[in-house]
Amino acid sequence: MMIVIQEYNVCIVMKLSTRDTRYIKTVLYVTVLYVMVFLLSLGLIVYISIDTFTGVDFLKNESYMRFQLLVCVVFMTDFFIELFMADDKWRYMRQRWFFFMVSIPYLNIISLWHIDFSREVLYFLRFVPLVRGALALSIVIGYMTSNRLSSLLFSYLAIMLSVIYFASLIFLEKEQPVNNMVPDYGAALWWACMNATTIGCDIYPVTVAGKILAVILAGMGMMMFPLFTVYITGLVQRYNSRRGTTMFSAPLKVKRSDTGDYKGAT
Repeated sequence: MMIVIQEYNVCIVMKLSTRDTRYIKTVLYVTVLYVMVFLLSLGLIVYISIDTFTGVDFLKNESYMRFQLLVCVVFMTDFFIELFMADDKWRYMRQRWFFFMVSIPYLNIISLWHIDFSREVLYFLRFVPLVRGALALSIVIGYMTSNRLSSLLFSYLAIMLSVIYFASLIFLEKEQPVNNMVPDYGAALWWACMNATTIGCDIYPVTVAGKILAVILAGMGMMMFPLFTVYITGLVQRYNSRRGTTMFSAPLKVKRSDTGDYKGAT
């Protein structure tokens, strides 16, 4: 494979080996797959949001069920394609079996076989495929950022914002029928944001699901602040390394003494 790079009126011809060509094609192919997975996850989020706000029974919403089946089929296809391209397939299976499990269309299977589950369990199952979308989101952000630290920070920030949004939807679904302090989605979103920032809120959950969500949001919030501190420290260190000095060091002044010798002075 030949690659021609033209820059500053200079033409550079690079000859790649078969292994390099295969690697480039694999990276491009996997990148396209992850972008597709991410976009399908966004579509699934839109469907879940509309059904939650309008109070539609998602099991009777045929368009939603078809779309979720499509999403799960694409996710599972992506899993088997990556398995086929992996050099060590057993190692890939050991490391990625969880993503196969979250790609199974549980709601479609339950609807087809008429399996009896509570509405709470079925509502939580709607979010299972989005775990696969979170991985795709982190990988897409990794391609768009310049270094590993930035990728880690922005991936965690994006996932945290997603968790806040999902938690607010679940909190609204569970708490609104039994909690007078949650009259609408605005109150649920305010509760989720305040718990994620560990500030606390005057809205208290009364259901088990609401209390579990409060613990999860507080834990993610406490993990965010040290990560942000590490990111800022990394930026300062890179800035200092470019200048060749430390931020708090004073420049060394040199003056000539009466005897003609040079002395360092602060």
